[in-house]
Amino acid sequence: MAVTALPPVHFLILLVPAFCGLVWLTDGKPGWRAAFAVGWWFGFGYFAAGLYWISFALLTKPEQFAWMIPFALAGLAGVMAVFPALALLLSSALSSSLRVEGARRILLFAVSWVAFDWIRTWIFTGFPWNLVGTAWVVSDGMLQFSALVGVHGLSLLTVAAAAMPAVLTDGGDHPAFRQRAMPVIAVFTLLGLVWGAGMLRLAGAKEDMVPGVRLRLVQPNIEQKQKWLPHLREKHLLRQLRMSVRPAGQDTVTTAPTHVIWPETAAPFFLADYPRRLAMVAAAAPPDGLVITGAPRMDKSSRVWNSLHAIDPIGRIVGTYDKFHLVPFGEYVPLRRVLNIAKITSGRRDFSAGAGLRTLHLKGLPPVSPLICYEAIFPGRVTDRNDRAHWLLNITNDAWFGLSSGPYQHFATARLRAVEEGLPLVRVANTGISAVIDAYGRTLKRLELGRRGVIDSGLPAHLPGITPYGRNGDWILWGLLAMVAASGLWRYPGKRNLS
Repeated sequence: MAVTALPPVHFLILLVPAFCGLVWLTDGKPGWRAAFAVGWWFGFGYFAAGLYWISFALLTKPEQFAWMIPFALAGLAGVMAVFPALALLLSSALSSSLRVEGARRILLFAVSWVAFDWIRTWIFTGFPWNLVGTAWVVSDGMLQFSALVGVHGLSLLTVAAAAMPAVLTDGGDHPAFRQRAMPVIAVFTLLGLVWGAGMLRLAGAKEDMVPGVRLRLVQPNIEQKQKWLPHLREKHLLRQLRMSVRPAGQDTVTTAPTHVIWPETAAPFFLADYPRRLAMVAAAAPPDGLVITGAPRMDKSSRVWNSLHAIDPIGRIVGTYDKFHLVPFGEYVPLRRVLNIAKITSGRRDFSAGAGLRTLHLKGLPPVSPLICYEAIFPGRVTDRNDRAHWLLNITNDAWFGLSSGPYQHFATARLRAVEEGLPLVRVANTGISAVIDAYGRTLKRLELGRRGVIDSGLPAHLPGITPYGRNGDWILWGLLAMVAASGLWRYPGKRNLS
């Protein structure tokens, strides 16, 4: 039920029986060990159902990787389930030892859940996929709260609201029941106030565009099984070239693009080593503009990077960014000396990690922070704090996951980064979802999953100031967690009936 609240289904109301059921199951099996087990099984179901689409990537080469599907899916879900398990263990231990009951116990549960979700974003390179707050991408108004406290703060409010009805364990119209109902009314009133404040923020939002910039986003919709076939690579390149140079409309003078953007590894060659193919890509660049494309890169020592290049009309590479947050088992194999298996992506070599976040200063464009693939899912880690960008560019290839919920979840998570940072986001995907998103997280233009086409659009302007989350990161979150935890513990232990 909790998974159905996430993109693309958005049955948010089912978060209530999901989290209330989790609380009741924990109550029905007292003891720390039981709490860990209940949390682990809840987490295993949540991540197995929410991440089923990773098996699609293994089916791109079924003869080589299909046997790994049950191990990969169960293994990933099992590891991720440890975080909800530890959250239940911590909240149950605190509630039991301090004899905290009722609404305060729910607050401790919500704080524990979000604390371990935050740890999940960092530990072992991090994997902050399907955070509960992501469910609110269905509401532009609710998303605005993340400009203050980030997606984790949104998760805190959501988990507290979803689990709070669990305190209504007794029916009847009597004072005790009305007393237990007050926290439920309060937290849902708070949800309404957050939504209202978000809508008020949007009502005063300006829709400014960067003057003189017209982007063309190219979504070629190339199947992953065909993408790297040697006899088709140049054909794929020509397809994207034709899509890039076709007229934008009847009035090509005012609507012609100034910059063309292709998705991750759109050029499946080491471009610097193939002058003819580099010239083919350069032919897609508008006069006095650039074509920005994903492509692999290799140096003289044969190290390989998953990179982004900016190429001018005469075939010069004028800007490069190397992906630094690599996908385990997809782009490299952890503990390769122990695990003698192949990575999923093409090629025998592991990709090397880039130097880190970088702001590119390109001709005719505001400073941009490039993000390749799932680098856009990490809150607080999408722009260089010492050289802050004016917009985010996320190029990706979600063809690995077919027509599944994975690309929708990926797109939704990327939208949250725009709201958190107050920066517009341009997303270019091989098979979709490509979109232009403003600094408030609103989708201005969008090309759906599994379609071939282009998006011609201006570039939304960044907000004049830095959002509280963009300035302070998760410090506000930890202050909020401390406040909520204190509200759950403010009465002395030994006092009974603390609802």
